[in-house]
Amino acid sequence: MKAPSDVFPLDKDQVPTHWYNILADLPIDVPGPQRAPQADNGTVGGDSAVRPHLPLSLYRQSTSSTRFIEIPEPVRAEYQRWRPTPLVRATRLEKALDTPARIYFKHEGTSPAGSHKLNTALAQAYYYQRSGIREVVTGTGAGQWGSALAMACRPYGLDVTVFMVRSSYEQKPYRGTLMRLYGANVIVSPSDQTEVGRKALRENPSSPGSLGIANAEAIEYASKRSDARFSIGSGENHVLMHQTVIGEEALAQMELAGDFPDVVIGAMGAGSNFAGLSFPFYRVAQAENRSTRLVAVEPDACPKMTRGRYITDHTDFSGVTPMVKMYTLGRRFSAYPIHAGGLRYHGAAPIISAMYHEGLVEAASYAQSVVFDAGVGFARAEGIVPAPESAHAVRAAIDEALAARQRGREHVVLFSLSGHGLLDLSAYENHLAGNTVDVAPTDEEILASLRASGA
Repeated sequence: MKAPSDVFPLDKDQVPTHWYNILADLPIDVPGPQRAPQADNGTVGGDSAVRPHLPLSLYRQSTSSTRFIEIPEPVRAEYQRWRPTPLVRATRLEKALDTPARIYFKHEGTSPAGSHKLNTALAQAYYYQRSGIREVVTGTGAGQWGSALAMACRPYGLDVTVFMVRSSYEQKPYRGTLMRLYGANVIVSPSDQTEVGRKALRENPSSPGSLGIANAEAIEYASKRSDARFSIGSGENHVLMHQTVIGEEALAQMELAGDFPDVVIGAMGAGSNFAGLSFPFYRVAQAENRSTRLVAVEPDACPKMTRGRYITDHTDFSGVTPMVKMYTLGRRFSAYPIHAGGLRYHGAAPIISAMYHEGLVEAASYAQSVVFDAGVGFARAEGIVPAPESAHAVRAAIDEALAARQRGREHVVLFSLSGHGLLDLSAYENHLAGNTVDVAPTDEEILASLRASGA
C-alpha cells in the first residue's frame, strides 16, 4: 500500500484510447427501443421521431456489440486537457469516521466544466459537427450537462440551445450564466416557446419543470430547424459508454494503490455517472471472479429504481421518443424541486435497468437532509465541496465505511465525486440554516404518475 492521502497519478498518455461497451459482456439481453403509439402532440413516436437526430456514428455505437470502441484522436486530445482526473484516498474522512475501511474517490469535478458530463459532450460535439449539423439542442436538469455541452461545442463551431429545468435555474442561477458565457442560448423550461412547454404551463402555471419536459421541448424545438439536432447527456447507450473513461482510468489508478474495491458507488440520475465508473469494474470483477458490488444511489424524492416499475416508457414528457424498457416513475412524474436537480429524471438507463432487474447492480435512496449532512462532513474532512448529486454517493460511501467499523474488518470503498458544488453553495447555506426539507412521493402519487403516463 502507498502512503495515506496519496493521489494516484496517471500520465496524459495514459488517458484511455478506447471506450468500453458493456453490452459485449452482459449475460443478459437489454431490450432495444420500441416503436411507440401516437404521442400527445399527434406525431408518431418511436424511431421516426427521434433517431434522425442521432448521427449514424453515435447510433452505431449505441447498438454495437464490440467490446472496445476507439476514441477519435481529436476527442482524446480534448480529454488530455484535464484527464486523467485524480483518484484520491480519503484518509481524512476515514479518520473522522474512525473506520477500518479504505475510501477512494474519483474526482470528476476537476474538469473545466466542473463535472463528468464533459466526457460525452466533447464526443457528441465531434460527431454532430462531422455530420454537418450547425446547432445542437438539449435539456438539462441541474445545468451540469448544459454547461458541458455549451463548452464542448465551442471548438467545433456549433450553436447550442439549452432548455433548463425551472427549479434548478432558479436555485442555481450561475449555471445559466456559465452556459451563456460559453455562448449558449438558455431557455427556462417549461417555456412558452414550444407546444410541450405551453401545455405544461396550462396544466400547472407554477410548474417547477422536469428533465422529461425540458427534453421534450428540446426535441420539438430542434425538429423545426433543418440544421439542428437534439442531443442528450445521460441514459442512452452511447452516453454511458463515453463515460467509461472514468472507470478505465480508475482501474489503472486502483492498481497503483494496490487495492481493488469491494463496492463501487455512483449517484444515479439517468445513469451516465454511475455507469462510467462502475462498468469497467464490472468487467474486471467478472473476469477475476470478484464479488465487487455496484451501487447506484438516488434521492428519496425521485426513487425510480427503488420504487419505480420495470416497464416500457418514454424518455421524454410528451411521448415522442421511442419507448424503452426501464425502471420508471412515469414520464409525467415531476419530482419535488430538490437541489440535486440532476437526479430528478423519471427513468433509469435501459442498460442499468436491465442489470438491476437481474441483480447485477444494487440501488439505494436517501433523504435530502442526510445527503447534505454527508456533503458537509466530506467538505470539512477533505476540503472539497461536493455537488448535491455527488453528495448522494458520499452518503452511501460513509454508510459503507460505518458498517465496516461496526463489523470490525477492512472494506474498500470507491465512489464517484461526479462534480463540485461551488455553484451550489446556496443549497448548503440553506442546509446549514436548518431549512432542508425531506420529501418523497407517496405510493398513490407514483401510481397516479404511471397511470397518467399510460403505464
